[in-house]
Amino acid sequence: MADAIRFFRQKPLAAVATGVLVVIALASFLGPWLLPPSYAMTSPESFASPSWRHPFGTDLLGRDMFYRVLSGGQISLIVGMAGALVSLVIGTAYGLVAGYMGGRIDNMMMRIVDVLYSVPRLIFILVCINAFNAKLQGLAETLGLDWIVGSSRIVILVLSLGVIEWLTLARIVRGQTLALKNRAFVTAAVALGQTTPVIMWRHILPNLIGVVLVYLTLTIPAVIIDESFLSFLGLGVQSPQASWGSLLADGAGALNPLRIRWWLIVFPAGMMALTLLSLNLLGDALRDSTDPKALKHK
Repeated sequence: MADAIRFFRQKPLAAVATGVLVVIALASFLGPWLLPPSYAMTSPESFASPSWRHPFGTDLLGRDMFYRVLSGGQISLIVGMAGALVSLVIGTAYGLVAGYMGGRIDNMMMRIVDVLYSVPRLIFILVCINAFNAKLQGLAETLGLDWIVGSSRIVILVLSLGVIEWLTLARIVRGQTLALKNRAFVTAAVALGQTTPVIMWRHILPNLIGVVLVYLTLTIPAVIIDESFLSFLGLGVQSPQASWGSLLADGAGALNPLRIRWWLIVFPAGMMALTLLSLNLLGDALRDSTDPKALKHK
């Protein structure tokens, strides 16, 4: 706790960014439950501009945009955090094994990473959605997991985004592991006869936590951007569910030369931009606090 307080005192921008993220997360996850149920329903007030009754205006079907932006934030944040966690687990494990084993195993594993870097991200995600969406829905129906049936596309989107985002982390973790495995505490563990999995889990992995946390805070924005881009193109989250990307797509579709309904674009884009900015500020602060070169120049 004392370390956290000291960190935020030294990094006021990180403190502000964290506060903004907490407010956005609480508003996104609690707001839709606290607002009147009528805000989630259609109404005759189509394309109403922002007012006291509807602070963010309404959309084509008369739905309150304040409610839509908050509920869309739920999906965007869940996809961002879950996708980043998937990439974190895969990238950390892969880089740790490659770096510690070294030699031919390391060389082979890194060549696989090089090959995967050349795979087009968009095509990979589309293949995953088309190949596994129906299968996942069928499996969920068989197991009685109704919540997955309606969210199977989001589940596959999370997994596919996580699978394509781990490559950079694997290289970072591998480099750190190569430096750590020659340290005295690892040599002592080997001399004591500890097994390779134990050495990697108990001695090397704890020293990678700082790097992994920094990567996590910088990966969440990348996943949110990828999801928003896909949803904007109609390839990600689809109606009746909504994310910030799909709301931007709806807003862009409602634009016309006679009347620019700016609130359909500004509010979802503003919320997403504020979230991404806060995450990047927090990630930069964490990176500076764990970078030996930055600490040395203080």
